[in-house]
This record gives sequence, structure tokens and C-alpha cells, in this order.
Amino acid sequence: MTTAGSAGAGPSEPWSTGLYARAVGARDGDLSLRDGEGWCVPLDIGRWSRPADAGDRSVVERCEGRVLDIGCGAGRMVEALTLRGHETLGIDVCPSAVRATVCRGGAARSGSVFDPLPHEGRWDTALLMDENIGIGGEPHRLLRRVRDLVHERGLLIVETSRADVDERRRVRIHLGQRAASPQFPWAVVGARALARHARTTGWTTAEEWTTAHAGRHFVALRARG
Repeated sequence: MTTAGSAGAGPSEPWSTGLYARAVGARDGDLSLRDGEGWCVPLDIGRWSRPADAGDRSVVERCEGRVLDIGCGAGRMVEALTLRGHETLGIDVCPSAVRATVCRGGAARSGSVFDPLPHEGRWDTALLMDENIGIGGEPHRLLRRVRDLVHERGLLIVETSRADVDERRRVRIHLGQRAASPQFPWAVVGARALARHARTTGWTTAEEWTTAHAGRHFVALRARG
């Protein structure tokens, strides 16, 4: 995962250090994102650290060519795609996530999606798994950036919220009920909202699907040339 900056914190601080970084290394932790209004979403470190599940495999099956996994976490998607024969690169601001990905046999580098990256404009597929469309709290900015990373007919697969939402929040990482990071911006986006953002940032909706197991929802966007 990657975030945009917030008062008193650098752009990657909530994810690159502290409890989240240690939890990725340990592959466990009672962590969540919470705001000051009672909104809460668990960070499923255990699932992210295990091998790809059925929902993940439904994404792997749709990937094309060279794949960029944005906010790769512990590297389960990079591992699955590499085993499938895709040239794959994971990026993450959390050094322990990058190490975990490399230990699984994948390629990964530390940094933000907004940093200069290899092969800009030539990726076949980009991924925003685990609702990483929330990165930076500005879906338009993120979608425009990813559009610049893929080629003229490139594919972006986004895991969205199951709810019909389009929200901007100021959140902190929590351990149990205790705040454990500076505040930073995050977005929560459902499929319909993603389609609206996509139309104005160079994408068109190609496919939507929901997995039977855990009800995860995905949208595939195709770049407009």
C-alpha cells in the first residue's frame, strides 16, 4: 500500500514504518483503518500473506503480459503471477513488504506509484488489489497516474468496495482500538463510482465480477487509446 502525505507525516510513513511494517513481516496483526467518525475496515494481513486464494486467481486468469502490482504487500499476487509465467513487478512503500515479496521468488521494489517507475507507458496490466484504489485519497489522480503507466490498450484490474460508495476519509492505522499512525487520506470506492472516475481519466469498464468466496468485487478497466 501507498499513501499521499498528511500533516506531520511523510507520504509513506503510515505504511513504511511501525506496526504495519512489523505485521507484514510477521504475517499477522490485529490492524485496521479507522477515522474519527467510527468508520473501520480491517487490514487482513493474514490473507494478504498467504498464497493467492480463489478471488486472487480470478484476477491472475485475466492478467495480460507484463504486470505491475501497485501496493503489492507481502507479494501473494506477484508470486502467483510469476508462477503463471508473467513478468511481474511489485511496488510498495513498505520495505518489509518488498522483502517478503522477494523471499517468495518475486521481483519488487520500494517506492510509491507516483515515483518514476520502470517501463512507464509499456505495462500490459496494472493491479490495485485489496481496495488500493484508496491510495492517496484521490481516485482521479491515481487512475490518471496508472493510465500513464500502461500502454494505449493496457488493462487495470481494481478490487473495489462491495458497497455503492464514493468517500474520502482521514484515517489512521489502529492496533485494536489504539491509533498507531499519523492521520492520512484514504478513499473508499465502489464499482459504480469507479466507472464514473474511469470515464474522465482515460479508461472504459471492460468487465465486473464478484467472487462466490468472501464476495470480493473486481472491475477490469481498459485504457482508451
